[in-house]
Amino acid sequence: MSPERFERIKQVLALRQPDLTLCMDQVHKGHNLSAAVRTADAVGIHEVHGVFPETGVRMRPHTAGGSLNWVKVHRHRTIQDAVAALRAQGMQIVVTNLSEQAKDFRDIDYTKPTALLVGQELQGISQEALDLADHQVVIPMLGMVQSLNVSVASALILYEAQRQRQLAGLYQHCRLPEVEQQRLLFERGYPQLAQQCKRKGLPYPSIDAAGGVQASDQWWQQMRTSGDLHPEP
Repeated sequence: MSPERFERIKQVLALRQPDLTLCMDQVHKGHNLSAAVRTADAVGIHEVHGVFPETGVRMRPHTAGGSLNWVKVHRHRTIQDAVAALRAQGMQIVVTNLSEQAKDFRDIDYTKPTALLVGQELQGISQEALDLADHQVVIPMLGMVQSLNVSVASALILYEAQRQRQLAGLYQHCRLPEVEQQRLLFERGYPQLAQQCKRKGLPYPSIDAAGGVQASDQWWQQMRTSGDLHPEP
């Protein structure tokens, strides 16, 4: 791993927001899913969630622009399962919905642990999701149409969340646990070694302050046993 790549990865990880996420409820178009994940990466979201009852739903790597390598996607079978996972992390659930109860999306405090929940392209948010939400929000519309593309709506709200969090200083220090930082530094800095670790069932080594692999001689010997070791330059 080059020094430049090491510094870039560290910089990205230092800005990650583990208590801000996006949950997509039955969004089924690959380009919308991928665009939303790309936006999530851009605002510093570490993981996203999706309810995908259909096994055929696929992301589009080209639309995602490489963000699928950096944002973990958790798949759930039901919205109840997804919200339960988010509640376990202490997150408030904010849904997009055109209703009398909905607030302007800018009136929500996104500095709190927050999951933004968006609905399916045609039918919008489900009643089950509405019943599980803490807040309903709406993006003011001044034209003839009453809704935006789901990936565009997600982007507007997530950038409002980013704005609030920047003002609150939540991007000023690394908030990811050290063990997660180490995992990503190794997997993204030394992908070939990481793949071999998975194949051989070996634990990941630590990455030092200069970006080097810190491992015992025994670990290196186990890695070399198959003769297919190709360390990164």
